[in-house]
Amino acid sequence: MLGESWSNGVMEKWSDAVINTPLLQHPNVPSVTARKNEKKKRSAAFALYEVIIGVAIFAVGVLALGRAVENCLNASTLNAEEERVRQILSNRMAEIQATPGFPDAAKEFKVDTGYGLVKLIQKSTPADLTEPDGGKLGGINLVVLTAQWAGGGVSQSRHIAFYVYRPG
Repeated sequence: MLGESWSNGVMEKWSDAVINTPLLQHPNVPSVTARKNEKKKRSAAFALYEVIIGVAIFAVGVLALGRAVENCLNASTLNAEEERVRQILSNRMAEIQATPGFPDAAKEFKVDTGYGLVKLIQKSTPADLTEPDGGKLGGINLVVLTAQWAGGGVSQSRHIAFYVYRPG
């Protein structure tokens, strides 16, 4: 049995059967499907807002990661420069130790490392060493090697000091 009536602008429906429409509807009140569509639109806009925030957070993370990678590359380059300078000092020290005779009192070299020029300064002086009983030790020279270079736009230097013994 189905019945309808209008009172005060409100349409009333009644029935014995079960149906999915509301029993009371007012012409100024949006239907249930219209309300669902509004919720979908709002939730879709909210999802877009979430995506924009997510993309912004991701972009900040990528920028920070890029900066970290750049710092690692710079540190790696500086480490390679310093390792090259240590190798130059080590090679020159081995040359001096292997060469017969006393080392030169003063000498300068310029070495191209691939990272720039390294100025290598060698200074040698007799070492005035004494034994515990007061006797002088002869034939021993103190050699100081200094490497100077510009790394990262900043003047840097490393030095090594060692003794060379030449009997005579």
